[in-house]
Formats: sequence, structure tokens, C-alpha cells
Amino acid sequence: MQEKVASFSIKNWADDDKPREKLVQKGRSVLSDAELIAILIGSGNKEESAVQLSKRILASVNHNLNELGKLSVNQLMQFKGIGEAKAVSISAALEVGRRRRGGGEGEKISKVLSSKDAFDLLYPTMGDLEHEEFWIIYLNNSNKVIQKNQLSKGGITGTLVDVRLVLRQALELGSVGIILAHNHPSGTLKPSEADKQITKKLKVASEALDIKILDHLIVTQHDYFSFADEGIL
Repeated sequence: MQEKVASFSIKNWADDDKPREKLVQKGRSVLSDAELIAILIGSGNKEESAVQLSKRILASVNHNLNELGKLSVNQLMQFKGIGEAKAVSISAALEVGRRRRGGGEGEKISKVLSSKDAFDLLYPTMGDLEHEEFWIIYLNNSNKVIQKNQLSKGGITGTLVDVRLVLRQALELGSVGIILAHNHPSGTLKPSEADKQITKKLKVASEALDIKILDHLIVTQHDYFSFADEGIL
């Protein structure tokens, strides 16, 4: 029985089927998603090679790596052949990828001149979340980013927004412009009545301190909604 399991280990495959060797010889860009995951897990199960198992895992999330990254260790362990160590390896690798993306284009943005700039700055942090978070971008009078902060973190149903905390932080930073943002894990881009109410509440309160609410973004995995662009700010 052990010999049958071992035969599915990558080191026992034919040279043409070895993703590790393929990566070394041809470069990582030529490998499929399944081959990259197969390298992480090293072996399959009694019936499947590592690549076959990886393909099945990917099929369960419609071949979407962002969706795969949302699976917990326990969810990954539901696949035959994926124990805790392999599940942890997959989860850790996808988190590294997410953080690498977060340190890419978004971190290069130092000035926000459009809703797209704000989205690009925030998406690496918020786009893949399964729970709702509320973030603030604080800008100076040249629209340069002073700081971006997570204001609150909540369940899928919503977050709590402390208006006093938002404005106190703005005053401490010397910020004259604020961009509000929160994500909708459900994927819907339509603002709720609560979204509109908190935007209005923050706008009224900030105007008394000569601080301008420049926009409020709703961020999803694939797109965003801008209050300013839609003329409802």
C-alpha cells in the first residue's frame, strides 16, 4: 500500500511531468496554477498525482486563486490527500502572494487624484476579505497620502464607524481631505442606506472642521463603486 502512495510523489514521476524540474529548466511563468500548487504539496493520494489533486482543488473554486486563498486550513483538509502540513503550505503561499501584491502597485501610489487611484491603493488590502472592514485614506492639501488606517473590522453584516475617531485622527495628522472606503464581501456594488447615512454624517461633521470628504468607495473583489463619481456624495 505504501509503495502505491509513493508512486504518486513528484520525485517518482517521468522527467517531463515533474513541475519542479520544469520550473528550474523553463522558468516559473510556464507552469500552470495546478503545477505550482503540486510543487507545494509534493504528492497526491492513492488515486491521484499531485497535479491531478491540485486540479481538483482548483476546480472546486472555479480555478480562481483569489477564491482558493479564502479557504481555511480545515476546508483544504477536506480534500483527500491534503493533511494539515499541506494545507498550511497552500494557505501560507497564497498569503505571501497576497502580501506581495499589496506591496506592489498600491504602495507606489502617493497621490490620489481619482477614484481609481484610491481603489488601486486599497484593493490589495480589502479586495479578498470575507468580512467587512472600513478604511480611511487621509490626504494633505496636495492630495498626497498621509496615512491609510483601518477604522473598524466587523462581520459580513457590517462595521461600526466612530465619527469622532475619524475626525480626531484627521486633525492629528493635519489632513484636509478624507476618502472613506469599505468592502462588500457579497460582491454587490450598490450602497446600502446605512452606507449613505454614515457618509452624510461624516460629511456634515467634517465640514465644521474644514475637512472635506472627497469620496466613499465600496470595494469588491472585482470592481468598486465611487460616491463621488456617481454624484451622490
